[in-house]
Amino acid sequence: MQKKVLLFGDIGIDDIIALNYGYFKDQVDIIGVVADYGNVPRERAIASVHYLSDIFNVSEEEVSIISGAEVPMTGEIPKFFPEIHGEYGLGPIIPSEVYNGDITENFFEIVKIIEEYQDELVIVNIGRLTSLATMFILYRELMSKVNSFYIMGGAFWVPGNITPVSEANFYADPIAAQIVLRYAHNVTIIPLNVTKYAIVTPEMVNYIDYIGKTKIVKPLLDYYYDFYKKRNPNVQGSPVHDALTLMATIHEDMFTFNNLPVQIVQSMTGDARGQSIADIRPYTNEEKEVEKTFRIALKLDYEKFYSEFMSLMTGEEF
Repeated sequence: MQKKVLLFGDIGIDDIIALNYGYFKDQVDIIGVVADYGNVPRERAIASVHYLSDIFNVSEEEVSIISGAEVPMTGEIPKFFPEIHGEYGLGPIIPSEVYNGDITENFFEIVKIIEEYQDELVIVNIGRLTSLATMFILYRELMSKVNSFYIMGGAFWVPGNITPVSEANFYADPIAAQIVLRYAHNVTIIPLNVTKYAIVTPEMVNYIDYIGKTKIVKPLLDYYYDFYKKRNPNVQGSPVHDALTLMATIHEDMFTFNNLPVQIVQSMTGDARGQSIADIRPYTNEEKEVEKTFRIALKLDYEKFYSEFMSLMTGEEF
């Protein structure tokens, strides 16, 4: 059965790869994209989603493109990362025609989507959590009608990618991350524990480019790999964090999960900011209420990821 997906993203290279996957995959029906600040400024994120939609001939009647948050709930001015994702989140690609339409936050469009699909709808958040948290602040009862939530974020007992312990999406707006975990139900967290292993090697990229359905993959992932290679000369390829998170909605057999309580460190300074802490104690305090738990992906079956990614991107069986 097709998954009706509303995607919240901060539109960098791995978000674009996730959208490629979603547009190709028959079992995934992306019905809307909420484009937020994060890897690039919000207006450029919106422009890049429109650019990709044009490439795939996807109309706004098919996929709504919605303006999300411009700054985090911390009140800080966001920092952007063109050295990782490019000026528009498209690596070396600069759209020839930049979208100049309405960029006002139109959260009523999100409301319409939730009201229409309700318990059919899966929300996948692959960027900062500011817009999703805003929905819980404004529309808690409505959000309870959503079927499930998949969140790319966190690092549990593995190194972070912003601080030694913190992952970028939770670090950038820990207030929003905590709000989402406080109020969302049926949550699956796809953390760095598994996404760092969702590696697409240069050889895979070259084969996709040679025989694949889209020529946008190679310039994006070559750019991404150049960054990772400079940071760590031993890296084998580019991790597609966000594509893996979208895959999780239909390929649960790719992962090993554990259900645990999670808290996000709210400190605004220091290495612990945005750290995701899971409680693995084997006992509960009977004087307290039973703690809410979250399904956390802790191991990835890489062979299944490889087969799924390459088969979809090339149209061949792997």
